[in-house]
Formats: sequence, C-alpha cells, structure tokens
Amino acid sequence: MSKDEAKQKDKKKDKKRMGDAAEAGSTKGGDKPAITSREYEKELAKLQIELVMLQEWVKEKGLKIVMIFEGRDAAGKGGAIKRITECLNPRVCRVVALPAPTEREKTQWYFQRYVPHLPAAGEIVLLDRSWYNRAGVERVMKFCTDTEYEEFQRTCPEFERMLVRSGIILLKYWFSVSDEEQERRFQARIGDPTKQWKLSPMDLESRTRWFEYSIAKDEMFKFSDIKQAPWHVVNSDNKKRARLNVISHFLNSIPYKEVPREKIKLPPRQDPTGYVRPPISDQTFVPEKY
Repeated sequence: MSKDEAKQKDKKKDKKRMGDAAEAGSTKGGDKPAITSREYEKELAKLQIELVMLQEWVKEKGLKIVMIFEGRDAAGKGGAIKRITECLNPRVCRVVALPAPTEREKTQWYFQRYVPHLPAAGEIVLLDRSWYNRAGVERVMKFCTDTEYEEFQRTCPEFERMLVRSGIILLKYWFSVSDEEQERRFQARIGDPTKQWKLSPMDLESRTRWFEYSIAKDEMFKFSDIKQAPWHVVNSDNKKRARLNVISHFLNSIPYKEVPREKIKLPPRQDPTGYVRPPISDQTFVPEKY
C-alpha cells in the first residue's frame, strides 16, 4: 500500500469515527448510556413496521395528522423525520420545509403560507420548522416587529385550536439539545463535506445568541403550550434514543389497528406474442464505471 493510499484510508477511518460519534450523540443530559447500533436498528425496525400499520389506518379512517418539529439547530429534527418517513408512502406522509418567505408572502396573513400544506383526509404532514419561526428566529433576529410578535402570541393558540376543532390531530415536538452537544455536532459538520451545507450563516449566528433563543423558547412555551395541542419535549442529546422515543410517542398518541389486507399473489407475466424488442444498440446506457 502506498503512502497516499494509507493516508486516504486513515482519513476515511477518521471520518467514520466522527460520523458515528455525531450519529450516536453523547450521554450528557441523561443517565442512560449510548444505545448500541444493534439495539437501535432492532428497535427502529419494529417501530417502522408499526408506522406502516398506522399509515394504513390513517388512509382507512381518513385521519388528518400534523407533526411539528422544532428545536435548536443540530438538535436532531431532520434525523427523526427521516426515520419516520423512510418506510412510508410519500403520497400519504410528506415533509414540508418551507424556505424564507418571499416579499409577497411577507405581506400576507402570517399563517397563510402554511395553510395550503395542511393535510386532507388520509394524510400525514411533518413540518420541519413551522409557524413557530415567528417566536424563534424572527423574534431573536428582529425579522418581525414587536407588534407582529404580539399578534402572533394572541393568534397562534386560537389558530391551533381551530385546526384541532376541524379534525386535525396536531402533535408538537421540541427537540432539546445541550450547549455542549450542539457545539460537538457543529464541529462534526464542519469536518464532514457531506454535512457542511447544514451550517448556514443563521445557524452560526444562533450560537452567539444561545441565551436569547432560550428566553424566546421559554416565552413561546408560556403562550403556546395549550391543552388542545401541548408541546412534547424530546431529550435529543442522544440522537438514536431521541428518534426511538419520538416515534414511540407518535404511535402511542394515535389509537390504531392493523387494517386487514388481501393476500398478495404475483400474477403471471403477459405472453410476449407479437412483441419484438428493438436493438439494444439503439439505446443510450449509463456507463458502467462500477
């Protein structure tokens, strides 16, 4: 093995160790040790089977579900969303992650741009960030006025009660991560070319305003932790445990049963009578580099 090959191999090992550490999360913020990959994968597989059963129940009964994922940057929201959706039908369960509002949207009723994304019967919508941007980043970074923020305080609880009265099941999750763990994850992203895109200028700015965000979150809970749609806090210093816990809570929040399905039998292939395949040379193939 050449020196260059050895260096490349060492880099891959370092990257894998860094990725495994960031994936697991530290044990700070809880008494439980880091869960092993084997235990995690085993439990996740069980929960994902249950998620598929829930999905079929949602379709069968025409349920409408909205899940809100909020929390600090690098708290593990995206990883939890990915594990919930990866085995589900994207036509039933979809993720909504809206960009910054356009100039036109800034002139609309604040909740207006979220309304078109609400579920119809038989749908689950996961909001990766939500209307709570107004109580978080917009409040801290002064992207909204005091008057707009105060109006949000009054309107948000009533808006959510209206959603619940309309038949929507609204679940709100706040992913809580410690200062030390967030810094460790940020450092891991800096060293990982596949994750550097996750570090926006706004993410970096949030580090310098840690306690301002803490105050904003505390204020937000005071007016939005309502009986009809309470906040559920997820301890996310350990990412794997956080994912399992939020999926388990979601499943326990929706009474469901297994929907009976007819036994699937693969039909025979059609008789190729009369079909003549065009020459393969007429087609353009992807080069087989691997």
